[in-house]
Amino acid sequence: MNRITQKLGSEQPVLSIYFTAGFPTLESTVPILEALENSGVDMVEIGLPFSDPLADGPTIQASSTHALQNGMTTEILFEQLTDVRKNIKIPLLIMGYFNPILQYGVEKFCARCEEVGIDGLIIPDLPLAEFEREFRQIFEAHGLLNIFLISPVTSEERIREIDKASKGFIYMVSSSSTTGSRMDFGKEQQDYFKRVADMDLDNPRIVGFGIKDAKSFQAATRYAEGGIIGSAFIKELEQNGLESIPNFIKRIRYI
Repeated sequence: MNRITQKLGSEQPVLSIYFTAGFPTLESTVPILEALENSGVDMVEIGLPFSDPLADGPTIQASSTHALQNGMTTEILFEQLTDVRKNIKIPLLIMGYFNPILQYGVEKFCARCEEVGIDGLIIPDLPLAEFEREFRQIFEAHGLLNIFLISPVTSEERIREIDKASKGFIYMVSSSSTTGSRMDFGKEQQDYFKRVADMDLDNPRIVGFGIKDAKSFQAATRYAEGGIIGSAFIKELEQNGLESIPNFIKRIRYI
């Protein structure tokens, strides 16, 4: 069974952390993964830096630019992850845009993911129809779950189509803006979370965009199985370094 599916079977809300590979330094990737697992994080999304990250807000865009300036590439990321499964047991996903994956070669990319122990991919700009037509067989041959995104403007028909095509979880974008742009979850977001929860979908939902602390994590997981923190974690790394990771995670888990 895929590690993502196993983790989603737990009773407590899943805490997933996003960070950009190669930030704050080129060699930070594995130390950050180890610190996150040791701090009790359930799942990690490793961001593959890209020069034009359309869905990302200023914080993640800046971290991506910094990582590229540090010299991070797709091949270097795979080299860094070569022995990661000797110590890391939690699910790992790579989140990135399709252009670098296409340039690397989709089948080669998926094969390398399998080799290093990646469990799934989140590719915001890969359309469902294209995935189904061109790439599903490749992903599945290498044991990779492809995670699709929905937002408050996604129709019920489309959500059900995505649910039918999904394995693992649905990435529930909290708003129609970019990452890191919301300060809290108001009535509009809570109504959206409840509306999707009431659809009784087959796949669990994990909320992303706008979670920054214990309060927002609890609000996001009232009607969903988990939450993803990205921009707030990257700000923590930038301001306080890797040594602050255990305390950051503790503040999310416990008020």
